Amino acid sequence: MRLLTLTIYLLFQINLAFGQASLKEIDLRYGKYKVGFNHYLTFDSTRTYKRIYDWKNHSIPRPIPVSIWYPSGKIPEQVERMKVLDYMEILKEEEEWEYLPKEQILNWFYYPNTDVNRNHMSEITEAFSETEAENGQFPVLIYAPSYQASSIENFALCEYLASHGYIIISSPSRGTENRFFEGDTVKDMETQARDIEFLVKEAAKFRNADFDRIATIGFSFGGLSNVLAQMRNENIKAVVSLDGSIKYQYPTIKESSFFNIEKVDVPFIHMSQKDIPEQVLKEDGIDPKLNHNFEFYDSIVNSRAYQLKFQSLTHPYFSTLGVLFQQRDPRQDKNDSEITESYHLVSVYTLNFLNAFLKNDPVALNFIDNKPINNGIKKGLVTHELRVPEIRKFTFEDFNELASDRHYEHLEELYTTILKANAKVQVPESNLNNLGLQLLFNRETSQQGIHVLLFATSLYPNSANLYDSLAEAYLFVGDKEQAKINFEKSLELNSQNQNAIDRLKQLRE
Repeated sequence: MRLLTLTIYLLFQINLAFGQASLKEIDLRYGKYKVGFNHYLTFDSTRTYKRIYDWKNHSIPRPIPVSIWYPSGKIPEQVERMKVLDYMEILKEEEEWEYLPKEQILNWFYYPNTDVNRNHMSEITEAFSETEAENGQFPVLIYAPSYQASSIENFALCEYLASHGYIIISSPSRGTENRFFEGDTVKDMETQARDIEFLVKEAAKFRNADFDRIATIGFSFGGLSNVLAQMRNENIKAVVSLDGSIKYQYPTIKESSFFNIEKVDVPFIHMSQKDIPEQVLKEDGIDPKLNHNFEFYDSIVNSRAYQLKFQSLTHPYFSTLGVLFQQRDPRQDKNDSEITESYHLVSVYTLNFLNAFLKNDPVALNFIDNKPINNGIKKGLVTHELRVPEIRKFTFEDFNELASDRHYEHLEELYTTILKANAKVQVPESNLNNLGLQLLFNRETSQQGIHVLLFATSLYPNSANLYDSLAEAYLFVGDKEQAKINFEKSLELNSQNQNAIDRLKQLRE
């Protein structure tokens, strides 16, 4: 399995040479927002790191280079759009060669200094550097790059999403102690998952970031780490896998002590490459089963999950740099127009998935649920599968969250509504009693506790214990008359209730 990942990585990195497609040919329909971009360096002081080419013995706090795309406000006329070269300057910084002359980038980082590649470097993007952010609240997307890749590897997708009202934050994929991974190990995966979690916290610093609507997007190895991050972080509400290694390296994530398939309970979409031809399987030593086996997807039980296969894409073309710079493999790659058409569709499916589950857009949900041909996509270009989880049993925790949202008011009305959708729902007496008392003894929520206990006595009118608790609640807030009434009711139901006897005696004295 690890051989496969290293093979994919080497194909992606070593062959990044002669790009044929252009940004214009991807033909993305950008949204109503201009796109702002910023890049800065911050540090995770809870971890240590060595810049390997500094050749120093001492460690430093883990550096986290952050790239962020965002909906921008009005752009001054004199401000020009960024070029691809501006993004490549970030790549050299993240590779820890920040002083490398820009004219050496193509020679230094796998890219031959050809006329075609120089043309790519001068292409104009959609982003404006360091412009003011648009007002409003926007969902946050954490982008996890592929194996040891740059935060900007999928800049066209990130720009596209930002133009449609998303904030996208990314950091480079790098090893635990230094720039390099050990070799697609559990340690590598958990390190990248921690970086994702760091970025989740980083998002809270931005005034226009909606911290309640966060999703992750992961390409290749990043599509393994982002699933682990979701298992560990309840703030992540949806997961996008761009030919993520969760398909190819499921055994790796299962080795993690944080693995729990039942925690994958948010919408999930996996977009995969076409079947690898037999010639490539044999020559590159790839297990043929990986064309069809997807144990993680088959194991999901609590998530609405989608699996799409793009019949014109091989692995590198799920990223912008792959589309622009990857040397085409004559054994399996399609022509440039087919590649750009499919990358366009990957971007469109990503946007609609996120709109459906972070913005509750019914049109987007219909697009995601539809067969591709019903969305106007030509037959045979994309295959589509949807798994809908079994209806989860409604729990007391679910009831409490809904009740809390309305400050525990009108609970009988809420309960009636819940029963219509969940006829067998149970709201246990003991749970209501405990919840009511927990709320009661917090002076800020005492009245909410009384609401819960009143609802509990209406649901369980023969419970002497509930009336006793309700009486204690009224006594706690100083309403002695209501306390007497409810202690007396408790005694009617249980004449042996010594607490009620003692309390009434104190009240009458």
